[in-house]
Amino acid sequence: MIRKTALLAVLLASAAPAWADDKPLYQPAPDWVKPAPPIDPAKLGEDSPVFLVFDQQQRFAEGQVWHYVESATRIASPQVLTQAGTITLPWSPDRGDLIVHSASIVRGGETIDLLAGGKQLSVIRREQKLEQMQLDGMLTATMPVEGLRVGDVLRVRFSTTRKDPTLGGEVQGSAPLFPEPMRVQFGRVRLLWPEAAKLNWRSYADWVKPAETRIGGGYREIEVALPIAKVPDLPKDIPARFQPMTFIDATSYGDWPAVARTMAPLYRTQGLIAPDSALAKEVAAIAAASTDQRTRAAAALQLVQDKVRYLFNGMAQGNYVPQTPAETWSLRYGDCKAKTLLLLAILRELGVEAEAVLVHSKLGDLVPKRLPMPGAFDHVIVRAVIGGESLWLDGTSGGDRLADLGNVPPFHNALPLREAGAELIALPVRPSARPDIDAEIDIDQSAGIHFPAPFTAKVTMRGQIVQMLRAATAALGKDEIEKIAGSAIDEYVSGSTYTERKLSFDDVAGTAVMTAAGIAYPGWSRENERFKITLDTAVQGIGFEPDRSRAAWRDLPVSTGDPGHSRTRFSYRLPGGGTGFAFDGDEKLPAQIAGRVLARQTSLAGGVLTVEDRRIATGAEVAPAEIGAARQQLAQAKTRLLRAVAPAAYPQRWQEVATARRNGSFQKILAAYGQRIAKDPNEAEGYIHRAWFYERVFDYPAAIKDMDKAIAIEPSVDSHLRRAGLFEANGQLDKAIADADAARELDPGSSTAISTAINLRGEKGQRAEALEMVERQIEAGGKDKPDFVSLKADLLADDGRADEALALLDAAVTAHPGNPSLLNSRCWLKGTRQLALDTALKDCTRAIELSDNPAPALDSRAMVYFRLGRTEEALGDLNAALDAEPDMAAALYMRGVVRKAAGQAGSDTDLAAARMMSPRIDTEYGKWGIRP
Repeated sequence: MIRKTALLAVLLASAAPAWADDKPLYQPAPDWVKPAPPIDPAKLGEDSPVFLVFDQQQRFAEGQVWHYVESATRIASPQVLTQAGTITLPWSPDRGDLIVHSASIVRGGETIDLLAGGKQLSVIRREQKLEQMQLDGMLTATMPVEGLRVGDVLRVRFSTTRKDPTLGGEVQGSAPLFPEPMRVQFGRVRLLWPEAAKLNWRSYADWVKPAETRIGGGYREIEVALPIAKVPDLPKDIPARFQPMTFIDATSYGDWPAVARTMAPLYRTQGLIAPDSALAKEVAAIAAASTDQRTRAAAALQLVQDKVRYLFNGMAQGNYVPQTPAETWSLRYGDCKAKTLLLLAILRELGVEAEAVLVHSKLGDLVPKRLPMPGAFDHVIVRAVIGGESLWLDGTSGGDRLADLGNVPPFHNALPLREAGAELIALPVRPSARPDIDAEIDIDQSAGIHFPAPFTAKVTMRGQIVQMLRAATAALGKDEIEKIAGSAIDEYVSGSTYTERKLSFDDVAGTAVMTAAGIAYPGWSRENERFKITLDTAVQGIGFEPDRSRAAWRDLPVSTGDPGHSRTRFSYRLPGGGTGFAFDGDEKLPAQIAGRVLARQTSLAGGVLTVEDRRIATGAEVAPAEIGAARQQLAQAKTRLLRAVAPAAYPQRWQEVATARRNGSFQKILAAYGQRIAKDPNEAEGYIHRAWFYERVFDYPAAIKDMDKAIAIEPSVDSHLRRAGLFEANGQLDKAIADADAARELDPGSSTAISTAINLRGEKGQRAEALEMVERQIEAGGKDKPDFVSLKADLLADDGRADEALALLDAAVTAHPGNPSLLNSRCWLKGTRQLALDTALKDCTRAIELSDNPAPALDSRAMVYFRLGRTEEALGDLNAALDAEPDMAAALYMRGVVRKAAGQAGSDTDLAAARMMSPRIDTEYGKWGIRP
């Protein structure tokens, strides 16, 4: 059976007779059809629906399902004309006939017969699902509708028939019940059947209650008007059996045992493996390798999964009838039916108790609610019994090995195919034995937590993803395969610089293995004067926010999604042998949270911190009574996420830089960057990444050299601006200006490039030119105008026109009273130029209150306190600023100045740090008369 998702496909493409015509028949509609009401074009308006008629009628009689469809489409726009301009009618000739009753255009009071004069539809064959590994034998009858215009109505009436000898005279069918807000002038679903026959029907749209009635001619019927009422609102996280289903089933089957009896003969295996055949030799090899039934079953499953590719064959009654094991082994392809029959035959030859079972790959939870019929399933697998344990073996999956035999696929319910009949059985829920995704990442932070870190990573994947990766990489080049490997590693070390990425397959283990090496950028952040990094990979990724606020929802359980098993192990090599580092948060986890099974192991020894997290989703539901407790438990766990904490006195970045320069701790990092560059020396990215590192460790000349190479290879706005900043830090203002201008030339609209060019000219003393440039930007307006106003104020103040600068900022603040950047600019101007100090503090405090990042405004207020001689308050603000931004050179410099003036310890250390980060900082502050 093919795995289907569209209900209309189920409606039109079930089983069919062995002999039918491969060309449409042209006949009047049968007498049992109730015609839809005529269309009155005079009553149509712009507010009329596009679908004027959508009528489906099905008759179940004598083992045949006759499906009649009538549609009338109003060509309301050119878009509808394009979509409806070709009649397209698909059908399967090996399952039944396509019968065209009429096709016409209604235009005003005129009806144009599209079949007049013997015109017929053309027939084409397309295997439209071949890329999904499916051959369904569908034919398509088509006709471009000549002369169709906007304002016309296209009306088509046709039927398809199907009669499947596999079902032994039984019938089955489904019809979609389209809900509002779909609009149709006349819509209907009608089912009818002989009164003497037994037909069971069920609507899964519980809010629609069709009535069964007796009609003339010895028939009974049900009729549903379309559209039905809108689907009731329900939470998205409920199990499938609670989801509203907008379709109706009909079948002559009375119970599940009857379905099992019908399908069981298709999976008889006696005599299907001929002695001395190639397949028999494979079975003999498995038998000779081990006498253990479980080992034999694993080998048989591996043979079917690995040696036979998947290809659905729905032709020649193939929708239900599997091809023989001999055919499957010879062709080396087959669908779930063929693979199941092959596996079943092999297992029985090996003495393993086994049977075929029907399942639904997506809606297995819904199966017990459906009427008994083969159409309730879309997949078939094998149930083997070894040592009293049921093993659920899927030949269409991949990578299953001995350790995985006990895994249970997420199909919920199964129907054993036994000739004596059988009832549905529920599949157990249990964790899979091995991780689907197993990741190990080793990060070397021995140089210090403020720096990038060399890393190695290995991600092992199991299951069907392996086959998907094999198929995807078969036609890809080395670069594309490396990107696939990198995307898997990115889940764990995002934003990394790679020196190596590789994807390989281990056929013995049935796995795909992604390995990588490079430079990671761990996210240590400062909190309460301690550096911390989050290590949790188990809890923070769990989503559990069920909404049961409505009374009708309170008794609904929560689905936790498809099963999955992941293991993640992070190892960090810490600086200083790990002395003083510690864990914070939950080193042990509850056994289960919100339906997920969890486990954690931690260690901190020998300078290496290791965390291993497992998260297993079994597919188990959370009962309504347990939702509140589960939500609370998860919320509490998320407040205790596992983190690593650095020692209380851990050095700042500039301190680590000084230490690393002395002891050569950067060698591993620089070697990794060198490997990245050597991998592709003609690519700018490698040089840009290393330049970033050099800049982070305040080696501006080395950073400039790398940016020279990057720009020579691939100039860009960002690269020119980065090098401009490096030149500025290194005191090379002419070169910095040239880079800023080059960036402007590449992107004349870049406000960053423009403001950089203006600011650098101001630093160089070219204030007249800078003021002219900034004035043009202010006159142009735009969202960046306040920033250019602040820049102009700085230029005016540096030009000795501080009063003008203050007046300019006063006007800007009046126009934008809640702009923290403008308030901070005015505070800074007053503090550095010693203007209106009595009002400066108010500006600073207001900027601090309004800012998302208060550090710059705290630094400004410290300047004002310093000017006012309020040393302790100045130090308090500087300490607060540095706590938020430990690498803020301006705040370090001012703290050194204030400490020195107050005779406090630490002054020289602060000043040295500021000068390391910003070599020109003495000059900058000297222009305001501030010197240590």
